[in-house]
Amino acid sequence: QVQLVESGGGLVQAGGSLRLSCAASGRTFSDFVLGWFRQAPGKAREFVAGISRNGGNTGYTDSVKGRYTVSRDNAKNTVYLQMNSLKSEDTAVYYCAAKPDLYFRHSYYVSERAYDYWGQGTQVTVSS
Repeated sequence: QVQLVESGGGLVQAGGSLRLSCAASGRTFSDFVLGWFRQAPGKAREFVAGISRNGGNTGYTDSVKGRYTVSRDNAKNTVYLQMNSLKSEDTAVYYCAAKPDLYFRHSYYVSERAYDYWGQGTQVTVSS
């Protein structure tokens, strides 16, 4: 078992930045591939970014490439999502997710069904 707790959400103006954190407890953090998803009102949850166990391999959905950066600190059991140049369409509840695996395979980990554990989410609201 692993417990995930997101933080760092809030209200920001368009063009601004936020950094989300997801702290994990339970099993060995470095065993897990980690992902960030988001769900806007009335829409399905969608993949945002993912990262491999050692942070060496990452993947992003096209709409956030060049603006978002996913990273992790295994010593702190925390994964981060740095979000820059925020747009109103980035408004959503952001979730982190985890699955024990050796590799981050983008085509597999874009699906929420790939993940075993989820946090409760943190709200990001971007005002235009």
